[in-house]
Amino acid sequence: MSGLSRFLMITFAACAGFAGAAQASDCAFTPAPATRLQSTDAVGDYQPVLKACISADGRKAVAIREMTIAGQKVALLADPEALTTRLERAACWTCHDESEGDLNATRMGRAIRESALAPGLVHRGFLQNAGLTHGGGHGDFVTGDLCPSRKPLDRAFFTRLETASPRAPVALSISGLWLLNHFDDFRWLVGERNSGALNILWTDHTYHHPYHRRLPSDANFLLSKGVDPQEEILGTERLLIANGETPSLFFRFPGLVSSDPLMQAVSQFHLVTLGADAWLALGQKPGRGSIVLVHPNGNEPKGLALFSTDLAHGEIAAPLEPLTAAPE
Repeated sequence: MSGLSRFLMITFAACAGFAGAAQASDCAFTPAPATRLQSTDAVGDYQPVLKACISADGRKAVAIREMTIAGQKVALLADPEALTTRLERAACWTCHDESEGDLNATRMGRAIRESALAPGLVHRGFLQNAGLTHGGGHGDFVTGDLCPSRKPLDRAFFTRLETASPRAPVALSISGLWLLNHFDDFRWLVGERNSGALNILWTDHTYHHPYHRRLPSDANFLLSKGVDPQEEILGTERLLIANGETPSLFFRFPGLVSSDPLMQAVSQFHLVTLGADAWLALGQKPGRGSIVLVHPNGNEPKGLALFSTDLAHGEIAAPLEPLTAAPE
């Protein structure tokens, strides 16, 4: 039995007799929907952690972040088998520091470890498309990158997606600067999700998404001088939470450019590195189980046109799958 399992069993026994135990509905922390842009200052004391947790009513989770919101202690919790995340009041949970070894015995730990070890294309000085690039399941996985852009969101892409699949699952790799400059589009996406038309999973795409047109890849993106990976990763999470949303367990590198140290940095924050095997605008063709990459931020209309064609011709396999089903 793993240390995680032993801890959860012992803690459950201690908690089972608590009178008036808080129920799940009492513990969920749901920030009010942001009607105007909120800054990261709304989320204080934001810290990465790794803790095995159990609630008084017997629910189990892994805490990967702790924070303070409006005076309340809040935890970002992950289901280590379903790979879903949620925000809950920390007072509802009893937690204990967890070891990496025990986490590795879970589906979450395996997904993090295997994505960190998947090198993609190895170039001199950098890695290209490292991480999870293909998933299991019967359909394809649609991902859209929201890099910083001066152009508006291509809302027509999402309405096409909604006609292709009920409660269409889509993983949106969001950068902090995109959210800061496209808050109305962000609110529109949240509204589509709340209506049941979309099932959105927010993927971290760094806060600034650095890019310098004239620099080579080994000195660009997160390999640019002076970039702080922790700031880039945690800053986006804080901004999402401040504006009423919940970060997922997935992270995508800008330009799909990384390095061995950067891959390890992402895994140390207990995130799954996400690549793609069907970046449509680059001419890559999808197959069953493909992680499809498009840019609905207005910067890559070619990929969206190809998506519509592939969808109409059945080359993007239905039913579309949520990204949480991709890791084995």
